Amino acid sequence: MSLLYHFYSLTSIGYNSRMHESLLYKKLDFPLVECQLCHHYCRLSDNQVGICGVRRNGQGRLYSLNYGRVIAEAVDPIEKKPLFHFLPGSSAYSIASVGCNLRCGNCQNWQISQYGKTPETKNKKQILIPGYEVTAQEIVQRALESSCQSIAYTYTEPTIFFEFALACMREAKLRNLKNVWVSNGYMTNECLTEILPYLDAMNVDLKFFSEKVYLENCGCRLQPVLDNLKYLVKQPLTLEITTLIVPGLTNLDDQPEKIAKFIAQELSTDVPWHISKFSSDISYKMHDRQDTPENLLDNIYQLGRKAGLKYVYLGNISQHQSESTYCPQCGAMVIWRNGYQIERRDSNGSCPNCHYHLPLKID
Repeated sequence: MSLLYHFYSLTSIGYNSRMHESLLYKKLDFPLVECQLCHHYCRLSDNQVGICGVRRNGQGRLYSLNYGRVIAEAVDPIEKKPLFHFLPGSSAYSIASVGCNLRCGNCQNWQISQYGKTPETKNKKQILIPGYEVTAQEIVQRALESSCQSIAYTYTEPTIFFEFALACMREAKLRNLKNVWVSNGYMTNECLTEILPYLDAMNVDLKFFSEKVYLENCGCRLQPVLDNLKYLVKQPLTLEITTLIVPGLTNLDDQPEKIAKFIAQELSTDVPWHISKFSSDISYKMHDRQDTPENLLDNIYQLGRKAGLKYVYLGNISQHQSESTYCPQCGAMVIWRNGYQIERRDSNGSCPNCHYHLPLKID
């Protein structure tokens, strides 16, 4: 495929009227159903739509409205996910559908993640799902033709297009492609059980470390995310964590320090922590909040290092030494980065100086 980037505006594409029966739900007293895809466990009556905006009860059956309906495709550097310890320097074929099971005010892909929830699109009488139809086989073929080593389910929450993501993941494995999720971590154990046999890497947003802030800003709870992280770190996959630093919100009540300690003590000091800059002008509902000052990022970076984390990175900020990967034993630079430019200096995943083996997935 010669065209390497697709991103369709919501006004220039068609809408999906097809429905695909969901895989993870329970039938209750007719016509009530309970979705078992994420920790909202939405209970829906006939014709009612879940919090995600893309699952509807149709006469006692739960349907995914966005199955095979893609809103975005792109060939991305794997570092954009961000994943720094998984196939560094490779390309990922990224796809997304509209919708999300959260409503974060700081969301930076809100035009597609919050579709159906904004005043312009909140019309529950007629469910309109923008995008274009594509098959799992077509997605995998495009990834191969674009010389990608993986498919990334990203931009919006992959849990909400779980059935189509799973179909792509299965097909990808047959064609020797890796699978990557960029997620808010709010999926159920039932969802994880289905995807883990095909999943190679995941970046989870640990947005805050406050139940109150999670509830008020995202419309969900903190504990399921923490529980999922503790489960995922034990799985045979690459796990990385991202925290977007929203001034006056993420840095309240020692949350960054608590996140750093949680990763170090409850997960592993080998888990990379990405600390990202917030930009108010592209956020969903926080245009009056200041962008993250660089000194705040630097301070939180130091908190991560003080907590014992071996790999702390600053994101959305270029030409900074904290973008690169250093050997935790001798301090030598192992992978140099400047934005999405990288130079690998490792020797098959080991430090070129002292030969310490870093937790890098390189093939």
